Amino acid sequence: MKEIMRVNGREYEIRELLGKGKGGYSYLAWDGEKEYVLKQIHHEPCDYYQFGDKLASELRDYETLRGVGIPMPEMLDVDHEHERILKEYIRGDTVSRMVLEDRLPEACLDQVRAMCEKLYPAGINIDYFPTNFVLQDGILYYIDYECNRYSQEWDFEHWGIQYWSKTPTFLEYAREHGM
Repeated sequence: MKEIMRVNGREYEIRELLGKGKGGYSYLAWDGEKEYVLKQIHHEPCDYYQFGDKLASELRDYETLRGVGIPMPEMLDVDHEHERILKEYIRGDTVSRMVLEDRLPEACLDQVRAMCEKLYPAGINIDYFPTNFVLQDGILYYIDYECNRYSQEWDFEHWGIQYWSKTPTFLEYAREHGM
């Protein structure tokens, strides 16, 4: 039996779980014509991150990142009652997949650094973990909407970069999470 989820009354067939993050589950969804990402906000505890209103945070962060000009999927619909977001689906491999398979193009590093050149002056960090980035048609997209106030400790050069190659830190994470 097919699982169906609704966003503001419109039905979407759930094709697969794409991933679980700190704030929600992201599913590949289909409306009979086109694929989307449907994010269901969850309220599971997260030991290392404190949220207020997760849906409001997603909406605010999306607008912030759009204003800075970060390539990311378009937000297409929001169901406030069920805490669901419908996003454009960016088809392609994640940076983490490309790192695992030794095929991360240098252009991805150039593009994430170009994002940093926009983010840092605006006082913003994004979640640089490589599962949050997809390469499609030569463009690197940040597929999450999370952003936070800039802190050197959590910027790309001091935190994110350790996951963008086969470092011991990345390989340990991949092993622990069955990647």
